[in-house]
Amino acid sequence: MILWILLFLLILVVFGFGFTMQALWWVAAVLLIVWIAGFAMRGRGGGRRGGGGRRYSRSRG
Repeated sequence: MILWILLFLLILVVFGFGFTMQALWWVAAVLLIVWIAGFAMRGRGGGRRGGGGRRYSRSRG
């Protein structure tokens, strides 16, 4: 009886791991699409070329 319970728990762990990995692949794909879209929009907006950026606009002295 204990062997059946251990086998059932092992199956649940393997199934859960497989489901988690599938979900992580989808999350990674969505994040990649968002990153590419943000990179493309930043390229069109000018980025550092147009405004200089907040970090570089102050003079040190």
